[in-house]
Amino acid sequence: MFKIENINIGNNNPFVLIAGPCVVENESLIKNVSFEINEMCMRNDIPFIFKSSYKKANRTSLNSFTGLETEEALQILKSVKDDLNIPIVTDIHTEKEAEIAAGYVDVLQIPAFLCRQTDLLIAAGKTGRVVNIKKGQFLAPEDMKFAADKVASTGNKNIMLTERGSTFGYHNLVVDMRSLVIMRELGYPVVMDATHAVQLPSRGGFSGGDAKYIKPLARAATAIGIDALFLEVHPNPKEALSDADSQLPLNQLEELLVELKKIDKITKNY
Repeated sequence: MFKIENINIGNNNPFVLIAGPCVVENESLIKNVSFEINEMCMRNDIPFIFKSSYKKANRTSLNSFTGLETEEALQILKSVKDDLNIPIVTDIHTEKEAEIAAGYVDVLQIPAFLCRQTDLLIAAGKTGRVVNIKKGQFLAPEDMKFAADKVASTGNKNIMLTERGSTFGYHNLVVDMRSLVIMRELGYPVVMDATHAVQLPSRGGFSGGDAKYIKPLARAATAIGIDALFLEVHPNPKEALSDADSQLPLNQLEELLVELKKIDKITKNY
């Protein structure tokens, strides 16, 4: 267990929500969504970490939206942290980005495609920030030990491991719920990413998704006893500039959180 600001994560504590739009599209969207999710979480006594990528370096098509200017996007995230007094997580893709983003956010997230990049993992660890490593679609859960070891080699053991589905043939993912148990046995808090897990990768130059499975996956993972739930949330997913087919509509979030809180209480007996 460790703390992210004033939030305890791991060791059978109540689950933490990590949520927000896929990417920083504009300041208005980020401010409005972060405020609304924060209000929901306060009403339901759920610890909340706001998530949005300041940059998307792994889009399928060259023509896909990759984000605003770096400084502009990171300042928007920092303003959310300051205004709402909540932790922030964002993706990084290079060693240089680790150092830059660490000046603005609390958690550095390693995208699934980059979870074996030694230099990136070590650079993230050296910042002293919490590091959330997403399990590659191509990795067995027990192999995440080696990714975590790279971060831990810096003396930073504030690490989370995230399940987001495994490659199942071409253009499809499947979630093996056993991976949540296996990764927790490595000694780190585990996170379920219930939105990227429903993606249909790289179909015709963009990644689709089947959002109707977000809620069932979230419920199932919570029943296993996850430490955090990762959800990409958007007020109008079909108009989102990234991952339009695999984000949860904002107006459906609170009802789901109420359900998940009940499941979490039963699972963890608190």
